[in-house]
Amino acid sequence: MKALTIGRLSSLAGVKVTTIRYYETIGLMGQPDRSAGGQRQYNESAVQRLAFIRQARELGFPIEAIRELIELQTSPDQDCASVDEIARNQLADIRNRLRQLKALETELERMLHSCAGGQVGDCRVLAALGQVDQ
Repeated sequence: MKALTIGRLSSLAGVKVTTIRYYETIGLMGQPDRSAGGQRQYNESAVQRLAFIRQARELGFPIEAIRELIELQTSPDQDCASVDEIARNQLADIRNRLRQLKALETELERMLHSCAGGQVGDCRVLAALGQVDQ
């Protein structure tokens, strides 16, 4: 396979060039080979790695969890328990965020329900937002 430029890699993986450089800086992507002119040169494994990272980010995994998953991926004979634990922790985090969002939804519905229209000076939504918790 012909070496890929960073722009081509960006297109194939659906990841911005600046994001690729960031992933290189923090060590999620290995340092690429360089052409005689100093341009980054990537191969198919870089496309696969970026696709993996992008999918993990879309699922909400934090960078450190992705780093651990990548490290585990390099040991295919290792027990899957560590991967399961990382995934279970992510699922628990998502469920916690969903509970928080549900509470926000309930509060906004309550605020809107108490709003009878009228003038801004009498708006219950604005009054509720302006309350200070003590």
